[in-house]
Amino acid sequence: MARASARNDPASRVFGSKHLNEKGTGLGLLGILLSLGLLMYLAYRGITVLVLAPLLALLATLFAGQGRLLATYTEVFMPALGNYLLTFFPLFLLGAIFGKLMADSGSARTIAEWFTDKIGGSQAIAAVVLSCGVLTYGGVSLFVVAFAVYPIANALFHRSSTPKRLIPAALALGSFTFTMTAFPGTPAIQNAIPAPYFGTTPFAAPVLGTIAGLIMMVGGILWLNMRRARAEARGEGYGDHERTDADAEPPASGLPGMAVAVLPVVAVISINALCTYVVFPAFDYSYLGTDEYGDTTIDDVRGIWSIIVAMVAAIVLCIALNLKRLEHLMESVNKGTMGSLLPVFNTASEVGYGAVIASLPAFAVVRDAVLGVSSNPLVSVAVATNVLAGITGSASGGMSIALETLGERFREMAEQSDISLELMHRVTALASGGLDALPHNGAVITLLAITGLTHKQSYSDIFVVAVAIPLLATVAVIALGSVIVL
Repeated sequence: MARASARNDPASRVFGSKHLNEKGTGLGLLGILLSLGLLMYLAYRGITVLVLAPLLALLATLFAGQGRLLATYTEVFMPALGNYLLTFFPLFLLGAIFGKLMADSGSARTIAEWFTDKIGGSQAIAAVVLSCGVLTYGGVSLFVVAFAVYPIANALFHRSSTPKRLIPAALALGSFTFTMTAFPGTPAIQNAIPAPYFGTTPFAAPVLGTIAGLIMMVGGILWLNMRRARAEARGEGYGDHERTDADAEPPASGLPGMAVAVLPVVAVISINALCTYVVFPAFDYSYLGTDEYGDTTIDDVRGIWSIIVAMVAAIVLCIALNLKRLEHLMESVNKGTMGSLLPVFNTASEVGYGAVIASLPAFAVVRDAVLGVSSNPLVSVAVATNVLAGITGSASGGMSIALETLGERFREMAEQSDISLELMHRVTALASGGLDALPHNGAVITLLAITGLTHKQSYSDIFVVAVAIPLLATVAVIALGSVIVL
């Protein structure tokens, strides 16, 4: 991923400022809280974030008393939105095309029926969660996983009469909880960010990380299965829903076999890993350090490049294996392409909103308050990361702000208190995955857009599995940290 320029980062510009007007800061804080509250409420009520994000970001700016609405919109909101699109649009595009081809070729249905036959329809939720977990733990972007697994989940839930409204929570549980912050060695960026601050590796605190991951995974599956059982007792089945672009009827030529169906998915994981750890490191990319290529390094772009190559290869493989079944190939590709636009723009708009909020002087007050909440570095870093991730709607964003601001101080406090730096790493990563999944989070909005559902239908279960249970896991790790041998 391309490095953000500190010169162009609105948060860094403000955090360097010492001039905060107390009266203006009070109104600014009110504006941030009002804006955030309205964003969550109105998004929950079904108003598109494409409209909400810029309007409510400018509302917070207005309360800050800066009176620079157009400048904020064009020079803060839009550049943040644009930078996100520049970096991640290929992932959304290729992921949506891949998911549509998996659905239209019948591959998704084959995999769903295989899972049903092997583990039973009553375990549809566990099957979806584990499928997402395997892919994300293998290094596949959560957005790609959402596009690729949704057709499988949809077919599996329909076949097992599991309410469709539970699909977003199952995808969220498998994609951005235990494999994002907890299990040791996960390649997620949230597990990599703390490493340079604490001198650790992605395998930091493996025992505690595994415990936290199991709390999230098992607790989330139990919750969703309980919700399914209650729905079944009421006579609620899959439900009546409008079709989305990811839905598809079985091909007239028949379903593919399991080996053909699953091979493109295996290709995504294996080619991604091969490019990341073998192919790209073997070549000289010194030319990336020139101005022509943005003064970047291979480490900054290797992850994105690997996923692009893996997804293109998987798409070509899926087409080659299912050419006779894809009777309307161009239509499938076109629908997949168009299906990527709403999710990517929703998410990018949320990134723009977070950039505006982080640029306001009052946000520095919020940041300083949460960073100084406790003398215990574990509690302090957990609270700071969670609150900042919640406000910005970004796990990596909240964590980066906390560590950029007081990362060295946290390390000093941990060493003075004889607290393991590996434990600090794991708690920081875990804390990034709690309040980040509030209703305005870009990944949450993307899941709802992909599945064709609304906050009102599905968010309560997303909150439990992606916010409440991860918070519980973080508290458990902090409590166990002093007695568990790492």
